[in-house]
Amino acid sequence: MSGPSRPRCQVLRGSCAASRGSGAALLGRILDDNTRVEGDALEINRAWWDGAAAIHGDDPIYDSDALIAGADWLGEEEQTALTASVGSVDGLDVIHVQCHIGFDTISLARRGARVTGLDFSAAALAKAQDLARRSGVEATWVQADAARIPADLHGRFDLAYATIGAISWIEDVPAWMHAVAATLRPGGRLVLVEVHPLLTMVAEREPFSLDFPYSFDGPHRFNEPGTYADPHAELPSNETVNFAHSLGETITAAIEAGLRIDSLTEHMETSKSPRPPIVPREADGRYRLRLDGQPLPILFTLLATKLDS
Repeated sequence: MSGPSRPRCQVLRGSCAASRGSGAALLGRILDDNTRVEGDALEINRAWWDGAAAIHGDDPIYDSDALIAGADWLGEEEQTALTASVGSVDGLDVIHVQCHIGFDTISLARRGARVTGLDFSAAALAKAQDLARRSGVEATWVQADAARIPADLHGRFDLAYATIGAISWIEDVPAWMHAVAATLRPGGRLVLVEVHPLLTMVAEREPFSLDFPYSFDGPHRFNEPGTYADPHAELPSNETVNFAHSLGETITAAIEAGLRIDSLTEHMETSKSPRPPIVPREADGRYRLRLDGQPLPILFTLLATKLDS
């Protein structure tokens, strides 16, 4: 997801840049309404991402012309995480989990990685493949549910990479962690740069209010127009289903999947806003969310290593 590296930036609950108005302050009522999900959450979300993929690629978030011309799409936080985890991806086998239309995937390939992009949306992968061809980049593309990664991808990778706005779409984070860990060779690394669960709770900055839980309590349905890249876009389906996951739940899932936690960083400031205007730009050019003057965590970076079996 250099340009904005935000594959699923702002997409915590559909188009989270859109205000939910004065009703957003009615926490209990909104959560009661949103937990009534009809149909399979995976298929509801796949329909949304298929629609998003059809319009993404010529907008302020995804500048296809710049990417094809050679622009690097990895953001500051992703680059810092990769350097801390593996130093360089050159010569490594990398799986980009939930790659969407492949902007970060292509950037990883340009850095010398043998990269596989995995996503559940056939429409997104078709666009990613076309962008890679036009960029002169080789990559492998696999359509699969990230919580059920095919066995033929197990034990094949040195690095699993997932970034902003990934696990909020996943109901079963332990299953996701097990699936991702299974793709790694012994000693392989996980780089997860993700929206902090505290930020996903925030409905409005002024006045400060919350409309989403901190930890898992089941599905939450949203029906909002547009996407984070194009708030005015018309999609065939505006419905999404999202899930809360606390830091503790995420870390525990990683440990139980056979990963050693190398570091956990909570970012109190970022180079880009994952949720404008909730996280505004300050005078120094950095983005922060403050409550009574004190900065709150915006992102977190989890680095982990697969233990020898």
